[in-house]
Amino acid sequence: MQLLPFYMVCDESGSMAGGGVDAINSALPDLHHEISTNPSVADKTRFALIGFSTQASVLQPLADLSELTQLPSLSAGGVTSFGAAFRLLKDTIEKDVTALKADGHDVYRPVVFFLSDGIPTDEGWRTELKELNAFRYAPKIIAFGISDADAATITEVANFKAFLQQNDSISPAVALREFASSLTRSIVSSATSMSAQGGEGFQLQVDEQVPGFTSLSLDKL
Repeated sequence: MQLLPFYMVCDESGSMAGGGVDAINSALPDLHHEISTNPSVADKTRFALIGFSTQASVLQPLADLSELTQLPSLSAGGVTSFGAAFRLLKDTIEKDVTALKADGHDVYRPVVFFLSDGIPTDEGWRTELKELNAFRYAPKIIAFGISDADAATITEVANFKAFLQQNDSISPAVALREFASSLTRSIVSSATSMSAQGGEGFQLQVDEQVPGFTSLSLDKL
């Protein structure tokens, strides 16, 4: 079976307390329902949730969402260690893809939806990002910045698409729901594309524009 793994990597630092994590937590049941009740989508995709602050942790190991009754919640506290997130993401993807292949699955390049509302507080995060992008199962990364996130940092993290919240036209809570909706649409559309193409010539389906966000250019010298 051909599978497409999605990883939602969310900032859980102290600045996400209150409205930030609440908005994500209220959007997760919608994401779960949309995918778990669509057998053709759940069958072709796998989903994992990683949270990061001072440390990073796998809140929901990679799973078929139709086999879960609900997704775990985020909780805020600590600083913003991008390096911890990228290090755990690399280790987790390596184990997951290896396990899926051992079970006889064909695995597409993993997809990461990365979300942060601030600036990384650790010095060596670029080294961890470089290693994530260089290893054999390097993921496609779609990065979203909300609140005080820095456009240059978000474009540096992304290697596929990047979006920055339009602070003057949308609140962080609404932006976070749009982020979750975009992730859900990407999972559904990509699985539908896999079915239509029979796996041949499959293209990852990601929004070109997300309401309340500015699309950032990834043209890097």
